[in-house]
Amino acid sequence: MDIPDLRWWGWGTLDRTFPLEGRPRFWPMLKGWLGLPDDLRHRPPVPLEEIDLRPSRLDDPVLVSLRRLLGEEAVRTDKRARVEHSCGKAYRDLVRVRAGVVPNPPDAVVYPADEGQVAAALAWATERDIAVIPFGGGSSVLGGVEPEPGERPTITLDMARLDRLVSLDRTSWTARIQAGARGPEVEAQLNEQGFTLGHFPQSFEFSTLGGWIATRAAGQTSTGYGKIEDLTQAVRLVAPAGIVETRNTPATATGPRLLRALVGSEGTLGVITEATMRVRPRPPLQDYRAFLFHHLEDGIAALRELLQHGPRPTIARLSDPPETASLAVMAHEHRGLRSLFDRAMGGYLTGKGYRLVDEEMTDRATPGAMDLSTVSVFLLLGYDGQPGPVREHWRRALPVCRDHGGLALGRAAAESWKRDRFAQPYLRDTLLEAGVMVDTLETATSWSNLAHLYEEMTAAIRSGIQASGGGPGFVMTHISHVYEWGASLYTTFLGRQVTGREIEQWWEVKRAATESILAAGGTLSHHHGIGRDHAPWLEEEVGPVGMAALRALKRAFDPAGMMNPGVLLER
Repeated sequence: MDIPDLRWWGWGTLDRTFPLEGRPRFWPMLKGWLGLPDDLRHRPPVPLEEIDLRPSRLDDPVLVSLRRLLGEEAVRTDKRARVEHSCGKAYRDLVRVRAGVVPNPPDAVVYPADEGQVAAALAWATERDIAVIPFGGGSSVLGGVEPEPGERPTITLDMARLDRLVSLDRTSWTARIQAGARGPEVEAQLNEQGFTLGHFPQSFEFSTLGGWIATRAAGQTSTGYGKIEDLTQAVRLVAPAGIVETRNTPATATGPRLLRALVGSEGTLGVITEATMRVRPRPPLQDYRAFLFHHLEDGIAALRELLQHGPRPTIARLSDPPETASLAVMAHEHRGLRSLFDRAMGGYLTGKGYRLVDEEMTDRATPGAMDLSTVSVFLLLGYDGQPGPVREHWRRALPVCRDHGGLALGRAAAESWKRDRFAQPYLRDTLLEAGVMVDTLETATSWSNLAHLYEEMTAAIRSGIQASGGGPGFVMTHISHVYEWGASLYTTFLGRQVTGREIEQWWEVKRAATESILAAGGTLSHHHGIGRDHAPWLEEEVGPVGMAALRALKRAFDPAGMMNPGVLLER
């Protein structure tokens, strides 16, 4: 039921990493950017057997009744299962679990086989005042699956066994899919029928349909296919108050739409068991290409024109100078004729007025003082579809990029990004082991406010890293999930960990970043959700009346407050 060889202390599986062999500039540049010592002290995770885990608070008679209800194999209380389901994959989660600190493990992990068992488990838990946490792939980065502190027992409902494509309506382009299906399972079953959902978040391999819906997720091709709420036509949810199924229609005018309240509910109203999704025929062609622009504002102008006047891309991702520099230093070093070509290409780009990180820039840099303002910006742009329409899209898109100073780099750089996109999260484990604070956050705003929000947010994060003792810090951002009306900003920040204060240090940076985002007109979250980490700021986003409405909705679906308590809505 669980993924074999899963890293309970990090991302993904034990057989995979983000390899740094053949990328000789990575560590020297990172040390320069962050002011890291030359003799890095690597800190591996504590062995599982050394973790002192709190015993399950469910006594034998209670567990016997649960196993009798769901089956012996469906209920686990062993250490590995409880640790794997004790938290998500946020920085705060991994710092603690790597150190062997698991303060709030679930008391049992339950694997229902069907919707009937989900309903039975909720009824069983309600009778005994036991909290329930729905669990998909466990990839939450905002504390969305960690049990609430306190004395109330908790079970985690792992949906892994509900992983099937139930039905496909070829005429309507819709598919009913069980909520526990992970990304590869969703796509494999749809691809066999010639269709795709078109939803590929970076967590794709380890996240589920239900988790995507519960957090309003966005995939990397959301510009073309839409966010998950755009792809969700109907859901079926088991709540403590009963079963809710929204009507399977493409649109409705029957008052405020209940579907929109269930999408993004983060397991606080009930358990999503299946959904009717809007799918499309699998495209025969994906044509992704890369460009360089002189300045970030040039790339933004090109994206805005493409979204407002067409042709709308399937994928668009514009990296600011620091992220472009990071992509350059993580590139593989080539030898022989390929290295000569790389040097020639570097000379060509310089001659055209474009610049990436080079040896001269590296040699001049002192820790944290490297000037990246002269680095060009990288745009990944792509179209999915039939060959003819894709060619026509590019015929119109290329002049738009050129008019804004964009230099076409071809397909090779874009294909390299595609190969690495699901492997990149593994790099965080390597950085954590080396004592690097590394986390991400995201927001969105209008085109007219985008530059202001970007400047305010990145400045606040840099100041927060420095004030927390993290050294000069490094902050990089890309613009993606692009709309006619605005775009998302996705930021990664790095700094030196302060030993013994890792969580407090991170909170200082997180607080500074979040407050700057809200003050500058951004949204609290574009696609990661709320979880526990953003809950303190939710009222600032939705207002007191909005909070009252959300609490009333919670009471209607979950009168006893047993569903994922403390997530989304603070207690």
